Amino acid sequence: MQLIDFIINVDRHLAELVNNFGNWSYIILFLIIFIETGAVILPFLPGDSLLFAAAALAANNASQLNFWILFILFLVAAIGGDSSNFFISKYLNKWLQSKPWFHKFVKPEYLQQAQEFFDKHGGKAIALGRFIPIVRTFVPFVAGSGALTYPKFIHYNLIGSFIWVSICLVCGHLFGNLPFVQEHFSLIVLGIIFISLLPAIIGFLKSKKAAQ
Repeated sequence: MQLIDFIINVDRHLAELVNNFGNWSYIILFLIIFIETGAVILPFLPGDSLLFAAAALAANNASQLNFWILFILFLVAAIGGDSSNFFISKYLNKWLQSKPWFHKFVKPEYLQQAQEFFDKHGGKAIALGRFIPIVRTFVPFVAGSGALTYPKFIHYNLIGSFIWVSICLVCGHLFGNLPFVQEHFSLIVLGIIFISLLPAIIGFLKSKKAAQ
């Protein structure tokens, strides 16, 4: 419940975080974005909504956050998280798959969905998957199992991460402090989450229909 509250009210919690931790907030934000994909087992951490809220807060002159520092940190976190995921799969995939606790965190249908997404789009799935929560955590894992070499992987990783971070931060910076957005921030965040999940929902429904 606390995680759901954090995601929905990310603007309020982010402001509290910055007020309490000051410049250490950069490290915390970096770790959240890095771990979302880098740890494999934590795909439910906030991604798009956190970037949007951080940029909106940075656009406020009274805030301690700097837009360009956020841009660099989030970009490195996104690239590094996907790369960490890739190498975890490359060297530990079989070991992880043999552990019951791994499947408590990673549902087989998540991996199957990521595999189907990768099979459909190839290497481009790394860049496209950046925009789909859950999928973006497991596509690098699928790629690391031998489906893609790292030079090709990092090519798409760099493209996808750069575009993702740019869009989320620019939108947050431009629109995050509009009166309407501030007054309905929780609804806006839910909308961002829903739009992000929509391709995965459609893909899931199509797969269920095809299986019938």
